[in-house]
Amino acid sequence: MNVNETLALLKEAQKTGSAEILAKNFVQPSTSTTGLQAYDLEAPSKKLYPVLTPLRNMIPRVGGGFAIQANWKAITGINSTAMRAGVAEGKRGGAVTHTLTEYLAAYRGIGLEKSVTFEADYASRGFEDLKAAAVLQSLQATMIAEEIIILGGNTSTALGTTGTPTLTQGGAGTLGNATYSVICVALGVQAYWDLAGLNNGNVNQSLALATATVPAQVVRTNADGTTDTFGGGSAQKSAAASLAVTGGQNLFATVTPIKGAYAYAWFCGAAAAERLEKVTTINSVTFSTALVGTGQLASALTAVDSSTSALEYDGLLTLANKSGSGAYYNALATGTPGTGTTLTGAGGRIVEIDAALASFYQQYRLQPTHIFVNFVQFQKITNVILGQANPAVYFTADVNSPSNFVAGRNVGSYLSPIDGTVINIVVHPNMVPGTIFFYTAAVPAYVDGVSDIARIRTRQEYYQIEWPLRTRKYEYAVYADEVLQHFLPPSMGVLTNVA
Repeated sequence: MNVNETLALLKEAQKTGSAEILAKNFVQPSTSTTGLQAYDLEAPSKKLYPVLTPLRNMIPRVGGGFAIQANWKAITGINSTAMRAGVAEGKRGGAVTHTLTEYLAAYRGIGLEKSVTFEADYASRGFEDLKAAAVLQSLQATMIAEEIIILGGNTSTALGTTGTPTLTQGGAGTLGNATYSVICVALGVQAYWDLAGLNNGNVNQSLALATATVPAQVVRTNADGTTDTFGGGSAQKSAAASLAVTGGQNLFATVTPIKGAYAYAWFCGAAAAERLEKVTTINSVTFSTALVGTGQLASALTAVDSSTSALEYDGLLTLANKSGSGAYYNALATGTPGTGTTLTGAGGRIVEIDAALASFYQQYRLQPTHIFVNFVQFQKITNVILGQANPAVYFTADVNSPSNFVAGRNVGSYLSPIDGTVINIVVHPNMVPGTIFFYTAAVPAYVDGVSDIARIRTRQEYYQIEWPLRTRKYEYAVYADEVLQHFLPPSMGVLTNVA
């Protein structure tokens, strides 16, 4: 059909209004996949994932590292025998002795990689630079993983074997009449988040019992085809405990808390067929309804302690929990099995936090600057304090809009009853519910020769690699080589097993 014929048809359609002829005209498609239409796509893609690294952002980074480890010495006492100073006429005084502690921390490499195929690069032209996105996401993912190591990395302190659960029954439930066997596995920070869903760098993650697996020995295939095997952060599983439960009652299980463990995975079922049923952040659990029965089998876990990783350095929580660190530690009592022991309010304060602050001052003449909590503990602290002598809801009004009220109150800081220090309460994205971490960022006035109380010492700061082509894809990596140094572990503290 030539141009003249097309124009003639258009004129005829306008003159006659024929439905048959009008049907040949262009109309807006009725669906997004039919007709002739453009694709209204905004470029580039939206980056809808959180990158939250408060400790990494707070702790200073210093270069100059070399050899295989950072080493330092600390004098922690100048009169360790408490020699008295009085002297008799003509005589000399007693000689004092000091306490010297030597520290070391081995450097570790950290890094992640991402690739872009040639075809992906072709397809994204004019929309987004995938090569730049690959590098950016590798850096962001590395920083998120680094934050978890800074908080809870563990290369030195094994959790050992989880204690055998103690089982009891009682109360009113809908658990069936049967003999139940229970196995427990204590979890470190990374192991807990592997199960519960990190939601840092990702969104909408949560515990899915049907697919969740306790990370024991991890075998990772690397980008170069090699493999690494390392501990996933879980203790050795406990021995099994069994109890015949009368139908209509609850089954309660408790274990002895393990220092350095922040959660517990519970396997329950018939003997030798126990499956993952619950994960708690206290040392007890309640089974009150019929078991799901679709989770990971406890028999799939080898009988080894997988709590440490040779590819990590010790994080703050591990350094605080190490034997001889001097850091404050308090695991709340088991309390009612499955319910635990919660924070105690008293006169607008919290008894357990005040006890920790008193210990810091009595032992080391300092007060922490930050209290890091999970959002669950943040809400609990607010409810305990403001739910006592103060109204639970507080209203503020905008003077420019008097009818616009904002309801609610939060406790964003805590006033020390010891010396009046105002301590920031900070919600940390990777703090495990049930644990409160006391951290001191400011160097106490009496400390000499220390400019930063903690630092990341690097042999090599973040760097990017674009690997030589070996297939039809571009391969990118972001790495760093570093270790966490903490010069005053007694300035930290852990309050855990909080319901």
